[in-house]
Order: sequence, then C-alpha cells, then structure tokens
Amino acid sequence: MPCRTSNQILSPRRRSVVSLRFSWENPIRNQETGCSTCVNSTMTSKEEKIIVVSWDGDDDPENPKNWSYSQKWIATGLISTYTMLSPITSSMIAPAARDVAKDLGATSHIFEPLLTSIFILAYAFGPLFFGPVSQVYGRSRVVQLGNVFYMIFNLVCAFAKTPSQMLAFRFLAGIGGSAPLALGGGVINDCWSVKERGRAVTLYALAPLLGPIIGPIAGAWIAMKTTWKWVFWSTSIAAVFVQAISFFWLKETFAPLLLARKARKLQNASSGEENVIYVTSHQQNPSKPPVHKLLLYPVVLLLTEPTAQLLGIYLAYIYGLVYLILTSIPDIYVVVYHESIGIAGLHYIAFGIGLYSGAQITNAILDGLYLRLSAHYGTEGRPEFRIPIMLPATLFVPIGLFITGWTVSSGVHWIVPDIGLVITGMGIAVNWQAIQTYIIDTYTVRAAPALGGLSLLRSLVGFALPLASPSLYQHLGYGKGNTILASCALGLGFPMVLILWFWGTVLRGKSATAIHN
Repeated sequence: MPCRTSNQILSPRRRSVVSLRFSWENPIRNQETGCSTCVNSTMTSKEEKIIVVSWDGDDDPENPKNWSYSQKWIATGLISTYTMLSPITSSMIAPAARDVAKDLGATSHIFEPLLTSIFILAYAFGPLFFGPVSQVYGRSRVVQLGNVFYMIFNLVCAFAKTPSQMLAFRFLAGIGGSAPLALGGGVINDCWSVKERGRAVTLYALAPLLGPIIGPIAGAWIAMKTTWKWVFWSTSIAAVFVQAISFFWLKETFAPLLLARKARKLQNASSGEENVIYVTSHQQNPSKPPVHKLLLYPVVLLLTEPTAQLLGIYLAYIYGLVYLILTSIPDIYVVVYHESIGIAGLHYIAFGIGLYSGAQITNAILDGLYLRLSAHYGTEGRPEFRIPIMLPATLFVPIGLFITGWTVSSGVHWIVPDIGLVITGMGIAVNWQAIQTYIIDTYTVRAAPALGGLSLLRSLVGFALPLASPSLYQHLGYGKGNTILASCALGLGFPMVLILWFWGTVLRGKSATAIHN
C-alpha cells in the first residue's frame, strides 16, 4: 500500500523526518485509538530523508483492528483452538493415570495426581518466556513454534519407560503447550477494540476451561477400550492438524512487527533512491527495554502491582479448584457411587455444562454492561466496568462446592452433586472471563506478558491444590473438605470484587504500565 510522505526536505546538514499518522511513542494510546502524530528531526553529517512509516490512515485494512470480522474471528478461533488443545492434554491422562502407574512400575501414591499436575506446573514457566518474546518476534511465529515443541514431547510421552521419564516429558510438553495461554490475550488485544473484545475473550477464555472437561471424558473411554498410549498419540495427531491450518491461516497480529515489515518492504522498493530510510516510530525512538527486563516483567508485575496481585490470587485459586475437581470426580463416582470408570467420566459433562453456561452468560452480558456503565458514568469506559458481573459469580463458586461436598457425604442421588458441579462451573467461568478481560483492558499492548504473570501464579496453585485433595478428603470427608474450599473461595473473591470496584482506578493509577483513565 502506498505510503503518504511529505516532499519537504529540511536544510542541508539536517535530517528530514516525515511522519505518517500513527506513532508508537505511546503504545497504549495508539493500540486503542489508532492514531497519534509525532514529527521529529535530528542533526546528521549529511542530508538524509527519514520517512516514518505508519498505517495509511485510521481505516488502513492492514491494521489488525481494521480487519474484517471473518479475519478477526479466524485469528481468535485458531488461538482458542491452540489454547483448548493444551488443557485437553493436561487432563486427558487423569482417568488412565492408574494404568500408567502400573505399566511404568510407579509405587509412590503421589505419582497419579502428579502425572496431571506436572503439565500444569510447566504453565508457570513457559509464559514467562513466550509472552515477552512475542513482543519481539510476534504472536503467530512464537505460538506455532511452541506448538511444535509441545507436539514433539507429547508424542515422546507415549514411549516413556520409567516414571521419571514420563514426568520429564510431560513437563516439557507443558512448556510448549503454554504458548497459546500466554499469547492469546495479546492476539485479542491486537485485533479487537475495547468495546468489542468481550465476545472474543469469551471464546478464548472458554477454551482452557472446557479443555480439561473434554480431556478426561475421552481419556476415560480410552482407558477402558485401548492403551493409555493413545492419550498421547491422539492429541499429537490433533496438534498436527491444527498446526497445518494455522500455517496458512493464522496471520500475524502484532502491530509494531507489521509496521516494521511494511518499512522493510518500502525500503526494498526504494533501493534506487539514495539517502532515504524508512523506519517506524517505534524503531526510531525505541522504548523497548532490554531482553532481561522483558523476561522479568511478568514477575515484577505480580510483585509490585496490587491490581495484578488481587486478580492473580483469586484467579489462581479458582484455577486450582478446576483441577482439584477434575482429579476428584473419578474417586467420587467410582468409590462412592460404584460406577465404572467410563460412566464416572460422564460426570465431567455436568461440570462442563456449568462452564459453558457461565461462558454464554458472560458473552451475553459483558460487553452490553460495559457500554451501559460507560454511558451512565459519562466516560469512554474503564476496566472496572467488567467487575459487576463477578459479584454473583463469587457466590456461585462456594454454593456449588457446598452442595457437591455434603450431598456426596450423605449418599444423595448422584444428580444432586452434579447440580453442585454445574453451579460451581458457572461461577468459575464468569469470574475467569471477567478477570481475563479486565487484565486485557488494563494492560492493552502488554496484555500478553501481564497474562503470563498471572499464569505463573495460577499454574503453581493448579499444580499444588490437586495434590492436596486425596489427603483433604481422606481425613475430613467430602462435606467438610468442600466447606473449607468454599470458605476460601468466598473469602478471596468477595472482598476482591469490592476493592476493585471502589478503588480499582486508584490502584491502576499507581501502576507504571496500566492505563490510567
């Protein structure tokens, strides 16, 4: 696309800088508004003309925010598919864990829950690398390389000969599988405006919640009908299929990288023109910190920013609850209700119905509520307008846990614990999506590394909490055990909602990287 330039050349011994209509000096503003103006000139030993390349107007179709809806949904759908595939792999082995332990000669009682949790532990470390690196090399390239890494080690898991080999391969597969979890928020921020992104976040956030439900259902029947090795072979085949589609259809969305490519293309086209240099304003006035600071940003975010700490702690807890529930369902319905492993696996559907229902509720309400609150308060919008939907959701989580725990302890018909699972799933899904959207709205172009920081915390809890569930239920029973879990959920969630609604703007104002509107 032709680049708008100026014919003005400054006096000799000056460098002429011609700026287009978009600047990356203030990346937060530019990602949301799409326009800004910046003209700079500097001295040089000879006359040079530097042309600052940017979008060709506010409606440039090369800008991902101006893509057609079909292009945006293709990018969102593919990154969500990647994001679903990884959690499917994390949990699919759970129903077959006993068979794996038997075949590999594992004698430790902790091996079976660790087989699931070790994959989640990798999520704590992969995003610390993938999120910041995507700021340099772009989203598409990094997520596809991460998927290749995941495919290799997931396939190798099927050939493990010892428990140690299996756990090591599972951990490495989880590192690669964490890439879409780290980058999905960045892709959505790249493509969708703040007023549109609620539905996109709904699809993306639903993937890591439904994935752990689909996985155990499939894994239970694989454990019954064939060998556990097919858990790894089937997911690797699916990853190859997704990779092939993404190679052709997943376009790059990171605007600074797209502008740099545009500058190189114009530079090559003007090779015969002397003393003309095409750059982006981001390249001309780089504000990018050193690599080590990029890699440490997610950790620094968690350690220094109260907003991230409040959201991260609660998100980590409900994420840990997801995997605790997933690992406890087989014991509940096999031991208490005396069902076969295949039939017991069908109860994951109840939890899945709750997650899906919560996602659809959020999809229907989140963006409309945001617009209504913006109009009511006479502003262009604030991240805090994502909070009200979380108020009932923080009550649903403990209510569902309480119902499930005490009805199982009382031996009530299995449909009642399933109802508790539905209610819990609804609360988790609504909270999950509202928090993800709040983070994307707050950190905009830095959404990928910010979500990587939250992923670090939630993955550590998601790794540890399921390991505690056998002892918790063995010593206290399902009723008292779930009462403790429900109390923690209420104690963390309800105050967090009130603090962010009343003081969220103040907390964001103390941040060096969050928006301050």
